[in-house]
Amino acid sequence: MTNLTPNSSFSLTLRLQIPNRVGMLASVTQAIATAGGNLGQIDLIEQTRQESIRDLTVDAASTEHAETIVQVIKELPDIKVMDVYDRTFNLHRGGKISIVSRIALKSVSDLAMAYTPGVGRICKAIAQNPEEVYNLTIKNNTVAIVTDGSAVLGLGNLGPAAALPVMEGKAMLFKEFAGLDAFPICLDTQDADEIVKAVKNIAPVFGGVNLEDIAAPRCFEIEQRLRAELNIPIFHDDQHGTAIVTLAALFNALKLVQKSIADIRIVINGAGAAGVAIARLLRKAGAETILMCDSKGIISTNRSDLTEEKLEFAVKAQGTLADAVQGADVFIGVSAPGVLTPEMVQGMTKDAIVFAMANPIPEIQPELAPSNVAVMATGRSDYPNQINNVLAFPGVFRGALDCRASTITTNMCLEAASAIASLVKPSELNREHIIPSVFDKRVAAAVATAVQQAAREEGIAKS
Repeated sequence: MTNLTPNSSFSLTLRLQIPNRVGMLASVTQAIATAGGNLGQIDLIEQTRQESIRDLTVDAASTEHAETIVQVIKELPDIKVMDVYDRTFNLHRGGKISIVSRIALKSVSDLAMAYTPGVGRICKAIAQNPEEVYNLTIKNNTVAIVTDGSAVLGLGNLGPAAALPVMEGKAMLFKEFAGLDAFPICLDTQDADEIVKAVKNIAPVFGGVNLEDIAAPRCFEIEQRLRAELNIPIFHDDQHGTAIVTLAALFNALKLVQKSIADIRIVINGAGAAGVAIARLLRKAGAETILMCDSKGIISTNRSDLTEEKLEFAVKAQGTLADAVQGADVFIGVSAPGVLTPEMVQGMTKDAIVFAMANPIPEIQPELAPSNVAVMATGRSDYPNQINNVLAFPGVFRGALDCRASTITTNMCLEAASAIASLVKPSELNREHIIPSVFDKRVAAAVATAVQQAAREEGIAKS
């Protein structure tokens, strides 16, 4: 049926009419278990002497798996399926964010101050002193989440409208974890010049810009140009957020296996935005031996098809991914499902570290990792050691906006990674706990503090 683990992204609520007889509810729960579903909450909606109406929450592993579970229940005698709700679709219905006023308008005087004529005084104050925009508007706490929809999650070029649910979710995370107001900006163009122009034109409203789901290599040019032309933080999360959290996890994994980052052999599979950014940050952190692979194998100086970014990491060696991982200490995957086999991993060193971060299906399932793997991490929430960007970007922007940093530097990213890693105490560090939980309320504050300190040390903080 499926080799995936049931999870809440394929979650159903089934409303069932069940006869009030001994064993009837048990027959339903048994059918769900037999079909491979994960039973959650059971709510009693209505009950008479003859029957009850219950809502059952069930996690499936895919859309097809969910349909199978529903069909199995429909085939049970005397059980009536009254309705089926897809909980994920219901959660998104109507959108996930809204704008609310901070100030109530209860009187004519409130209106006169908040809007015309009083607001005119505020406009003139900003015109006379442009820096006042940070004190008198939303700018100091607001982030634009900008995408062109060309690289949505692992789904590909879906366009701006289909990217909007992801950007809404990102806005929720900014608010929930860092108290920042963020708004989705989905641009109906994939032309780098047009994207740069659009972001520059909306920049007066925002304290920072989070670039999201823009395909490589265009994303590198767009970020570079915007950083040069704007004086607010520009951060491509698919690059730097992924790199920060990966480095944080690696710091702690290396402590467990007692290896130095300067001495290890690292293989990165995936040479897009995330892979290149990870490699760049690892180099800055002291990594000396990095082999990067793409779908054609090792990125070698002998190849003629390399982009400028790939050329940064080209080596003399040639071969396949299997050749690259032979004798490697660390595998970092930001690529495709199932490309790393158990046999490849067996060829890595003793106490190997494997970060298989392709989503939703990793490069190798943790259950298949051989015994020489000391630390295993994925991008999924249903396995230990989830490497998730939400550990980085809310705190990075919180820190950058709070100190009015004009940009986000490599050193700020390094310090953010160190701050995340430091939250796992030595007494808590083990092979299934190398990174804090995404719900650890200390994370955003720790990252923000580290980012601010780095910005001040580099002289780019304005407050």
